[in-house]
Amino acid sequence: MHDDRFSVADTWDAGDMGCGELLIHLAGRVRALAPGQVFELRAQDPGAVEDIPSWCRLTGHTLESAQHPVYRIRRRST
Repeated sequence: MHDDRFSVADTWDAGDMGCGELLIHLAGRVRALAPGQVFELRAQDPGAVEDIPSWCRLTGHTLESAQHPVYRIRRRST
C-alpha cells in the first residue's frame, strides 16, 4: 500500500540484509538527507520490525510509517 502523505526524498531496498549491517548503512543514508526529509526503507529481515523503530528512537529520527517491509523515516531537524 502506497502512502501519499509523505514526499520521499530517497529510497533503499536493503533486501534481506541483517539489521546490524543494515543500520550502519541506514545511518549514512539518512545523514545524507536534509533535515525533515523522508527516507523510505524496504527491509525484509524479520528483525527490522523491532530494530527500525528502536533505531529511530535512539537516533531521534521520526518513524512516520512502518508496514513491514516498508518503513518511512523522517530525518531529525538537527
